[in-house]
Amino acid sequence: MSEVLRLAFSPAIVRNALRVALVVGTILNLINQGGPLITGEQVSWFHVVLNYFVPYCVSSYSAASNERARTGTGQSPRKTDQRGQSRLKN
Repeated sequence: MSEVLRLAFSPAIVRNALRVALVVGTILNLINQGGPLITGEQVSWFHVVLNYFVPYCVSSYSAASNERARTGTGQSPRKTDQRGQSRLKN
């Protein structure tokens, strides 16, 4: 898990996760807070922040997990059985 966190804070992943959070969070805020924004009513700032924070977390975690799987970082060594299929060593 610490390897995923380290990867999640790498500059490239942070930059991409911020882009995703900006786009998705804005769409979510328009959907969830659209009425109050149009009518000038009070918006829930807690929900506004969550609408940006959750997509950021999901994007950065999935990118870091994908990078970990792609590079094999933190994986158990693999062995190949007689049929050539890769399996984790026990």
